[in-house]
Amino acid sequence: MSQNASRFLVATLVSPKAEKCLDLTAIARARSVLPDAEVAVLSHNHAVDLHFTASRANADIAADLRACLAGMPLDLVVQSGSNRRKRLFLADMDSTMIGQECIDELADAAGLKAHVSAITERAMRGEIAFEPALRERVALLKGLPIGIVDGMIAKRITLTPGGIELVRTMKANGAYTALVSGGFTVFTGPISEKIGFDMHRSNILEIADGTFAGTVTEPILGKEAKRASLEELRARFSLAPEATMAVGDGANDLAMLGEAGLGVAFHAKPIVAEAAHARVDHGDLSALLYFQGYRDEEIVGT
Repeated sequence: MSQNASRFLVATLVSPKAEKCLDLTAIARARSVLPDAEVAVLSHNHAVDLHFTASRANADIAADLRACLAGMPLDLVVQSGSNRRKRLFLADMDSTMIGQECIDELADAAGLKAHVSAITERAMRGEIAFEPALRERVALLKGLPIGIVDGMIAKRITLTPGGIELVRTMKANGAYTALVSGGFTVFTGPISEKIGFDMHRSNILEIADGTFAGTVTEPILGKEAKRASLEELRARFSLAPEATMAVGDGANDLAMLGEAGLGVAFHAKPIVAEAAHARVDHGDLSALLYFQGYRDEEIVGT
């Protein structure tokens, strides 16, 4: 196919559920960019597909749509109209599948949350390397009792809305799901089970006499290890790259998002939002189902 040949594409627009601002006026504004598009409603006042053909780059079309919809809390993606429903899904945990950064919560128990949170923020923005930043933060946890983790998961860790529906719906449609985190197995184990992931992979906090030793088992699972996990699972299930999806928010997710058929930046740091194929800035994780063309009646609830 020549570079200028028309392709069958779909633009998906999603409004946060609390806003429900995807009305006829919003759709008309979108169709001013895509006048020949056919509209398919995925969720009333909440999500629509616009099917069309075009020869321009997806990113250019998405930029035009964002410009015409400026001021409206809408998330959108422009992608190929085929192979939308993914067979492999990898997700970051902290600030993606859950609302917190677990290491910051542990640091709070040691009275060091402000200090550790500042390091976390810089690492997630890509301002400092992930691995040494993780070692530095873990060292500050030395002496904390391992028993505090269960209480944190029960009382302080909140699941991101839409996450359970996302994982359950994809699994019900034959996808394999993996929680791949630069965080720690003491959190990813119970959280992955609570959400319903098929597997989890993360770093191991070393323990001595029932307390954290202040060290993490090497090698550290960071940016390249996340991408390697996607490549490994893709090969295990003999999947094409376009059959995969990943979601994350921080700089250590960039390689994984770039390798996925659809890499989604979720309420992400600027460096991630700019680089990802798609971004969710306003809504919850259910947006990733609408990006795949699922309708409300197909979504598996909690």
